[in-house]
This record gives sequence, structure tokens and C-alpha cells, in this order.
Amino acid sequence: MPVVFVAASKLPTPFATFKMNGFLEEETGREHVVLSLGDVSDGAPVLGRVHSECLTGDALFSQRCDCGSQLEAALRAIASEGRGVLLYLRQEGRGIGLMNKIRAYELQDGGADTVEANERLGFAADQRDYGICLPMLEHLGVKSLRLMTNNPRKVKALTDMGINVAERVPLHTGHNPHNKLYLATKAGKLGHMMGNEHQSEVDPA
Repeated sequence: MPVVFVAASKLPTPFATFKMNGFLEEETGREHVVLSLGDVSDGAPVLGRVHSECLTGDALFSQRCDCGSQLEAALRAIASEGRGVLLYLRQEGRGIGLMNKIRAYELQDGGADTVEANERLGFAADQRDYGICLPMLEHLGVKSLRLMTNNPRKVKALTDMGINVAERVPLHTGHNPHNKLYLATKAGKLGHMMGNEHQSEVDPA
């Protein structure tokens, strides 16, 4: 998949000053960003996260999901280690786009869970494509990842395309009363490894 590097700049944040690397996906026109810190091209496994855009959670402080909290936790972890990468992919709503995400939220307000809502709108439960990660990681010289994720499907997708995932690092954060069913659905229907907190929701006794 053609993804071209555009430019890089410094990005000061409350956690660290990252290098912001911009990439263009030529086929779709979507723009993606990789935040990097330290020397990530030395061959050693790099602490990293592949984070799909969530405007509501990342920028508007929504508590319907755990996305914004995961984004902040990942950046804090990279800053604490002094080395790492965060791939920010423009794949809103697990790939269905913002307006369809709002439609899905409307269905969820009526009782559907996050998977049922996507399927009622004619989409798969998860439509994200991780093929765009490989050229971006290759550009930065990243050979291996210690991947911060609760999603084993993401690990498999990256591994299948030839990215070495040396370790899966759990990222449990952002749990609140508003996203209890959402997190339980991710565990029960999408296979996310959420720990024991939502087990009673997934497998009622």
C-alpha cells in the first residue's frame, strides 16, 4: 500500500518533545502521523502503540470508550522510557468514519452494543487495515515492537505482514461506568484481553 513520508517536526507535549512524522496514504488521501522519541532504529525492540483515530475519545473527552485514556497512557509510557513510537492512524470508528460512528452511537443509545451497531449499519465489526503500518515503521527503521495493546487481532495483523512483535504490553486504563458494556463487548466479541475487571460482564456466573 503506497504510503509516502511528507515531513517531520518537533512536537512538544506535557509528556516529552516528540518527533512528529507525517505520512500520506496516496490511494485514499488519508494523512497519518507517527510520534517518535529517542533512537528507534538501533534494532532493539521499540515500545510502541498503533492507535486508531477516535475524535470523540482523543479530543472531546468521551467516556463511551477508553481511547483517549489509552492514547495518553501510551504517550506517558514512551516518555517515561525515553524511546518509542506511536502510530496515529486515521481510521475513525474502527474504520467506518465519523458520521457512521455517530449513527452507531445512536443505535447504541437504543440498546445495541458496539459490534451490533456496526453490523446493523452494514459494516464488519472491525474494518481497520494495518497494512499502512509497515512502510511507516520501515521509514523510521523500526525492526521490532513491544506493542502496547489489549487486542490480539492487532498483534496477529502486524505479525502476518512481517512486523516482529517481540512482546504484547497490556494497556488497561480509562474504565468508567459509561464504557462498562463497551469494554465487556470488546472482550467478549472482539477478543480483547481486558483482564479480570469485565469478566463478569462477558461470562455471567
